[in-house]
Amino acid sequence: MTDVTVAIRQARGSDADGMARVHVQSWRSTYPGLIPAQFLVALSEPPAAQRWAAIAETRGPGRGAFVAVDVAGRIAPPGGIVGIASFGTQRVAVQGHAGEFHALYLLDDAKGYGIGRRLMAAMADSFLTAGIHSAAVWCLRDNPSRWFYERLGGIKVAERPIRFANTDLVEIAYGWRDLTPLARLSAGPEVR
Repeated sequence: MTDVTVAIRQARGSDADGMARVHVQSWRSTYPGLIPAQFLVALSEPPAAQRWAAIAETRGPGRGAFVAVDVAGRIAPPGGIVGIASFGTQRVAVQGHAGEFHALYLLDDAKGYGIGRRLMAAMADSFLTAGIHSAAVWCLRDNPSRWFYERLGGIKVAERPIRFANTDLVEIAYGWRDLTPLARLSAGPEVR
């Protein structure tokens, strides 16, 4: 792996286009065979950018969004967004967990450098700062990247059937009852 210099910072409305690009590209590379192809093909960056602009501007205690920016331009053009994350109140209640990690998406070329770990740590730290000490994340049971959450200490705490894009799927929730260890992962050596 090449040396990669990535900065994690709070998202801004002006990041919306880059956030949408990461969202669409990551869905198209992660979900083939899980979500119908016609849905993935129909994903469009302009509507996604509108949603991400609103998410980026939503800030407050225990809610917001972060971006991972390639400072040196090794994965993306210098200053390009290579990862995104959002968090806030629970959309689907998980007993014993106060917050929810809503989204975590990386470009394929950004995987393996600890960027996802650092984004999760930034969200956990923001929750802790707001007095929220536990959180969960929902992901598709068949998502090949779901083991990432287990490697970060998440424990499977719930499972539920969902209907998405006219397809029956199963989601599982991973939870952290104490976010302190997850927040400390931001100091790891993989990425500066």
